[in-house]
Amino acid sequence: MDTDTEVLDGIVHEPTQTEGRGVDLTVAEVYEVTAPGHVDFGGGELEAADLSPHDSARRHADDDYEWWTLDAGQYLLEYNESIAVEEATITIQTRDELLARGASHPTLRLTSLDRVPLSVGGAGLKLKENARVSTVVDVDR
Repeated sequence: MDTDTEVLDGIVHEPTQTEGRGVDLTVAEVYEVTAPGHVDFGGGELEAADLSPHDSARRHADDDYEWWTLDAGQYLLEYNESIAVEEATITIQTRDELLARGASHPTLRLTSLDRVPLSVGGAGLKLKENARVSTVVDVDR
C-alpha cells in the first residue's frame, strides 16, 4: 500500500497527518444541502443540489480556528487537501475518532477529492476547522 504524501496537495501539517496509518485528510468547509438536486435515468435532467456553507464560530475570542456545531443529519465535507497526481486513485475511510463520536462518511475510491457526504448521528458533533476527519488508506498510481 502506497500512501505517499506526494500524491496530495494542501497538506496542513505533514508530521501530524502522517503519524498513524495512511495520510489523514482535514476539513476546510462544511456544507448543508439547502435545495434538492435532480437525478434522472438518462442524465438530461440532472441538476446539482443547492449548497450553503454551514455557520462556524470561534469558541473563544483568541482562538485561531472556528468550530462547526452540527446537529444530527447529513452534510458535505470539503477537504483542504487535493489529489496532485492525475493518474492517482485513492481510497479514504472515516477516522476512528469521528466514528467514536457518532459521525461517518462512506469508504470511497476517488480520482479527485470532491465534497464527501458526512452523516452525524445522536446529539450531533462539534467539529473544528482543519480537524482530521478521513484517512487515505490506499493509493494506486
